[in-house]
Amino acid sequence: MGQVQRTVVVIEDEEPIAAAVSARLRSEGFQVEVAGDGLAGVELVERVRPDLVVLDLMLPGIDGLEVCRRIQRDNPVPVLMLTARDSETDLLVGLAVGADDYLTKPFSPRELVARIHAILRRVSRSGAGTTPTGGKPLIRLGEVELDPATRCARREGEPVHLTPTEFDILALLGAKPGVVFTREKMLAEVWGYSDTFGARAVDSHVQALRRKLGAEIIRTVHGVGYAAGAA
Repeated sequence: MGQVQRTVVVIEDEEPIAAAVSARLRSEGFQVEVAGDGLAGVELVERVRPDLVVLDLMLPGIDGLEVCRRIQRDNPVPVLMLTARDSETDLLVGLAVGADDYLTKPFSPRELVARIHAILRRVSRSGAGTTPTGGKPLIRLGEVELDPATRCARREGEPVHLTPTEFDILALLGAKPGVVFTREKMLAEVWGYSDTFGARAVDSHVQALRRKLGAEIIRTVHGVGYAAGAA
């Protein structure tokens, strides 16, 4: 196909899951490296410099949240977090420390691959400097300013780290102030697909953005979806 092979690091202590995930990803053309605990995972990411990390939340040694903090500190890398928990708090904390998306166990291999491809598309779009804004120079939402050209976000002049997913959500809403987007529309525009599971992912990312930038940054329109706030 002439494409550069992407590398994925899988950090998962349950060997059957790690083996199944690795086999599926290799069948999809990825190069895969595996670590069975948090510290080994951090070392592996630093050494391999992967294109994406599949990271279990519950790990021996240091947990997935601390792993995510450490691997994002110096060289940010896209992270798909796996969790056996169904707690909204866990998911929000995971997104807040830099995860781009998450899957709750048990999950289907097809869903895992779809999420990985969607994240890599967003990262590629980030590198290309293109966003759902259609090239609009600057987007201002109250004290927050987004620059689509550099994909930088600032609040009161201070830089704020947003994941590619978070930036695209805010850019999408901010480019059309007053327009209410359904969760399905947001999934199609930002994630590149739509399903019933993904609606919760939208909600979790919106809450993560509110934590970083203030509750008023995105307005909930009950029964419909979301719109830009902080006009």
